Amino acid sequence: MEEKMKRKLVLLFAILALVAAACGDSSDDTTTAAPDTTAAATTAAPGGGDDVTLRWMTRPDNPEEAAVYGEISDQLSGSLDGITLAYEPGSNEGEGYQQTLLTNLSAGTAPDVFWIPGTDIADFASRGVILDLREYADASGHNDADFYPGPMAQLTTELATGQPGNALWGLPRDVSTFALYVNLDLIAEAGASNPVELEAAGNWDWDAFNEVVDAVGGLGGEIRGYGQSNWWGPFGAWINAAGGGFFNAERTACALDSAESVAGISALTDLYTTGSVIPYGDDPEPPFRAGTVGMFQNGRWATPGIRTVDFNWDVVGLPSGPAGPGNWLFWGAYVVNANTAEPAAAWELVAALTQADVQAQVSAGGANIPSRVSQEALDAFLGFTPPANNQAFLDGLAQNPATEGPLWAGSWPEFSNLMGTEVQAVVTGATSIEDYAANICTATAAAFGG
Repeated sequence: MEEKMKRKLVLLFAILALVAAACGDSSDDTTTAAPDTTAAATTAAPGGGDDVTLRWMTRPDNPEEAAVYGEISDQLSGSLDGITLAYEPGSNEGEGYQQTLLTNLSAGTAPDVFWIPGTDIADFASRGVILDLREYADASGHNDADFYPGPMAQLTTELATGQPGNALWGLPRDVSTFALYVNLDLIAEAGASNPVELEAAGNWDWDAFNEVVDAVGGLGGEIRGYGQSNWWGPFGAWINAAGGGFFNAERTACALDSAESVAGISALTDLYTTGSVIPYGDDPEPPFRAGTVGMFQNGRWATPGIRTVDFNWDVVGLPSGPAGPGNWLFWGAYVVNANTAEPAAAWELVAALTQADVQAQVSAGGANIPSRVSQEALDAFLGFTPPANNQAFLDGLAQNPATEGPLWAGSWPEFSNLMGTEVQAVVTGATSIEDYAANICTATAAAFGG
């Protein structure tokens, strides 16, 4: 690796060492019934004896990513003594995955181990549906410092204080940032500048992005220049890039009505009035894979699916707004069902799923970046191609991304749902940007008990 690249990765670790989201007091969300504590999620393996079968689940972004985890499950099932694994890929449709888990936890039918997004740690912990794994971790020689500090600050937060402490709600599976997946063939056909080259020259900003979108959209027919999903991450990137954010500094109140936050949503709304983008709310990945979309915004987890296309593609960082690219440090964690009949075995599975060699398999398959703090892991990640421009993801981590995190002083699921509804209304023209700015924090106040 060239010396310049090494310096960038050293800077990356220095920046990530400072990443930790501030937390408030915890709050129970009673919209879902408490779990049936008599239910057992683990069943004895065929043949009896001391062997157990553990069910585990992730939410893959596509069939290719699901296959990666299925292969890992088969390998670990043969290496974990006395443990047989049954892998279950969950739905990848937004927050339906989390709600389904909560319903199944209440019914006593949820898996023993499952992945949840970082935003949902506080909600699941406060409901009492996941285990505090500290005693099992300490007995196994686990070290919190092996993982990035941002996610670990949330995973060690204690319910009683709302602050990082000695709890351990799970281990981070991986980290990721957003990038734009770009169809270089369509962009060339449209006569537009190559975004990867624009970024390398320091000219990749909102204006340059809009020029590429309009040029590709001008090809006509079913071709569109851009698409993004309508969950909090994609529209939040526009807010971040404008210098705004979802919350105040203490994460105890809404900040979506700040001038900067409104400017981000205004820029996004303007983009969706051009006719050069697919309709807001439509899943952009299928048409991109079909070769009819020039660019779409997603995380590293989309890579396994994009590797199947037959056109020339790559990734590029998010375009810079007034405050920069506005990226996110995404993460999610493997957690343990509070009702598992085999908590020690479940911890063993969590530990195995987050070992360096397993994380390397996930990265090699294209899905995400290892969550272990390891120079070797990042060096190896750069070689897991395509895409050719893997550095775009690492640059995203080094450019002061906002850390995905839960609301310990409120209900993230409620806030996310309310916010998403209001953003969709303004982007699709159902309400004006002025009405949005005036009402957005009132509309989301219920998430903080208001």
